[in-house]
Amino acid sequence: QVQLVESGGGLVQAGGSLRLSCAVSGRPSRTYAMGWFRQAPGKEREFVASISWSGDSTVYADSVKGRCTISRDNAKNTAYLQMSSLNSEDTAVYYCAARILSWTATWDREYEYWGQGTQVTVSS
Repeated sequence: QVQLVESGGGLVQAGGSLRLSCAVSGRPSRTYAMGWFRQAPGKEREFVASISWSGDSTVYADSVKGRCTISRDNAKNTAYLQMSSLNSEDTAVYYCAARILSWTATWDREYEYWGQGTQVTVSS
């Protein structure tokens, strides 16, 4: 059974930083890509970042490009999202996701497995 568990969310002041983690158990496939999405109150879930199995390929939403870095440690079965220069528009529940294919993806329907989410709140 595949499980994804996010951690690292919390309350941070505007301009601050956070690092989210996503621990994966029960491997989705031999070479699975990972992604991060977020959903703000009253809004649809949106793509944040994705990383390939090898880590060589990453893609970011324009809204976070230059402020976020996605990475992974396959030995630890964990993916990370380092966020900096946070602002109120980054307030959302952040979800990590895994897909059985190895390359990046930006559409949520391309991911088969999802975590429960972790709340990030940015105070101004």
